[in-house]
Amino acid sequence: MVSGGNFGGNRKEDAITWHKVTTMALTDTAIRESKPASKPYKKGDGGGLYIEIRPNGAKWWRLRYRFHGKQKLLSMGVYPHVGLKDARRRRDEAKKLLAEGKDPSTHRQETKEAERRKLEGTFARCAESWLAKRKKDWADETRRKAEYTVHKYLNPALGNRPIADLSSRDVAKVLEQMDEVAPNLAKKARQYVHSIIQHAMRQGLREDGKVLMLDGVLGKGKNDTAHIPAITHPEGVGELLRAINSYESPVIRAALLMCAYTAQRPGIVASMRWDELVLDSREWRIPPAKMKTRHTHIVSLPKQALDLLEAMRPYTAGREYVFPPLARQKTPHLHRDALSKALRSMGFSGRHATHGFRAMLRTLGRERLGIDSEILEAQLAHAKRGEVQAAYDRTAFTEARREAMQQWADWLDKLAEGGKVVPIREGMADAD
Repeated sequence: MVSGGNFGGNRKEDAITWHKVTTMALTDTAIRESKPASKPYKKGDGGGLYIEIRPNGAKWWRLRYRFHGKQKLLSMGVYPHVGLKDARRRRDEAKKLLAEGKDPSTHRQETKEAERRKLEGTFARCAESWLAKRKKDWADETRRKAEYTVHKYLNPALGNRPIADLSSRDVAKVLEQMDEVAPNLAKKARQYVHSIIQHAMRQGLREDGKVLMLDGVLGKGKNDTAHIPAITHPEGVGELLRAINSYESPVIRAALLMCAYTAQRPGIVASMRWDELVLDSREWRIPPAKMKTRHTHIVSLPKQALDLLEAMRPYTAGREYVFPPLARQKTPHLHRDALSKALRSMGFSGRHATHGFRAMLRTLGRERLGIDSEILEAQLAHAKRGEVQAAYDRTAFTEARREAMQQWADWLDKLAEGGKVVPIREGMADAD
């Protein structure tokens, strides 16, 4: 007969003690030969350890003990996965914890949490979890930019670092390096890191309130007020368009001109699909998944844009995308970075970016052509200002935008006439 006792070494009534049982020590043979009954029953081994045989034949190890006067029960595993020897070892480990004044159940939970923190608590794991959670609320281009920044810059430098201990200085070094080569992305990266840290706090992987101090990292006024490069004077626009019209790749040439004629975001232009086009109505209907506003955006297409689309048909027979990828690109459509690279190769680095066509329309369309600001904002799909206006103002200015964008495209063509213009249909044999 084995009697459980007070293994905490404390003789007071409310001290840490085992549940007292009187039982015969178990053997493997006795456990194997234990048959299920109509109701669960128990066989004890001493020191609060017993095995419970259930009607379905399952055999569960349990440990009954008291902690500060409160009776508690701890699961110790399933037989035969956990044998008699292992069950006794786990009981003895629990006895040691009790002798140290620790609750075995609480200790197990803390151990599991520590293991979870170790497994999930790296910056890379938190960043991937954050991306997965946020992507359903993002437009495609927003998601692409976040994934690119995390995978290209943040994870290689910070991925293996425990997010619980990540310091402002750790991140500042990465942002400063990014600022030298990609200042606009550095600003985005700073926003992403703040959001990832908040996500880690919500997941219990970083102490609440332990934020990073990164506001002054990128230099006072350097990145916080920087604008995307854009040419916004007529002479420069003419120079830019002549350079585009002379570019050797007809696919990139057409995509850049589409950016100019429609003022849509370059990533959306590069991923334009044939099934998004309603040519009879001269409309491009961009689906909500691609838009930051999460609403379908109707783009009025001028005649020049329709000509570009016709020029692309020989390149995309049977394909879903208007602008096919270049030879070494892995995307199913032209990559937006190819457009940026083309502008740089033409000498417009720091002067005009692919996103700059939007600022070009917003500035010159208003200043030189007198197009109403609301019409321009509708073409650019900028969110309505104020919650009330965003909720109730559904004005699309469809007809007004059709006239305005044709006026805009005609004006661009006149600016391009200052030099030799290569029609988009020329050079078809030189396709990528």
